[in-house]
Amino acid sequence: MDTLLLLTILIVICALVFDFINGFHDTANAIATSVSTKALKPRHAIIMAAIMNFLGAMTFTGVAKTITKDIVNPYTLDNGSVVILAALLAAIAWNLITWYFGIPSSSSHAIIGAIAGAAIAASGFATLNYKGFIKIIEALILSPIIAFVLGFIVYSIVKLIFKDSNLAKTNKRFRRVQILTAAIQSYTHGTNDAQKAMGIITMALMTANLHKSDTIPFWVQLSCALAMGLGTSIGGWKIIKTVGGKIMKIRPVNGVSADLTGAAIIFGATFIHLPVSTTHVISSSILGVGASHRVKGVNWGTAKRMLITWVITLPIAGTLGAIAFFILDLFF
Repeated sequence: MDTLLLLTILIVICALVFDFINGFHDTANAIATSVSTKALKPRHAIIMAAIMNFLGAMTFTGVAKTITKDIVNPYTLDNGSVVILAALLAAIAWNLITWYFGIPSSSSHAIIGAIAGAAIAASGFATLNYKGFIKIIEALILSPIIAFVLGFIVYSIVKLIFKDSNLAKTNKRFRRVQILTAAIQSYTHGTNDAQKAMGIITMALMTANLHKSDTIPFWVQLSCALAMGLGTSIGGWKIIKTVGGKIMKIRPVNGVSADLTGAAIIFGATFIHLPVSTTHVISSSILGVGASHRVKGVNWGTAKRMLITWVITLPIAGTLGAIAFFILDLFF
């Protein structure tokens, strides 16, 4: 078999594996609040999230096009297929490590950092499309900050509206609403996260001269949507435990506020074709809601641990991507 074709097949397989892992790694964040408040039983939450993720992934492709062309130029990338395969292997490794330890790290940071690291290892720093790359980094940095602030504001408004209401009755009503908000958040997750694998596969096809534009082929969109949905169906209980219980004690009214905040930020990013970390956005939404509810009620130790992981993911993934490239380059 031709080496380039073999590499492309390996990339497609690894991209779908990455998307599958993303499903049980990141989707846990989307349903963590609804499970922790018992608005949804775990099995029902996972089935709902799997369906909504699939539907979200089949709806948009703008983020995928950004991934395809804004980090590096697939047509001018030296040894491009090896670079992409190395990036995928590095991102998969980091996702599995953080999942094992129950740390809600970012799959977005992992794959973007890994692509940059592998590309730099192959062709030097000049190979990066700095305008597009910086735009992506800005979105990854600003989105959790906006999520924290918006979560604080949303819950402050909710508190004001329901300040004279019976707490037990209010939480009972919000528990029902939370089923809807969890579904919306799962849908928005699919609109953004599944597109990253779509963009990587399309980039590989362009690098191998098997595809002539950044338009996402339908079979790529469908296969990535299925991989994300199947991954979601496996669940991610360690992440659910961290996001749903170790940041703060979540009640239905908190969960609805956090879900609406996270969904708004993620969908807004999808609408302007920018990849964001659903992990960062959802966790920051919960932190903002928690700070508005009661600052001392937030476990800032867990928040600090998560923040450290967020900060180190890009450079570690980049380093892993570079190492993976040097190893693969010996064989291809």
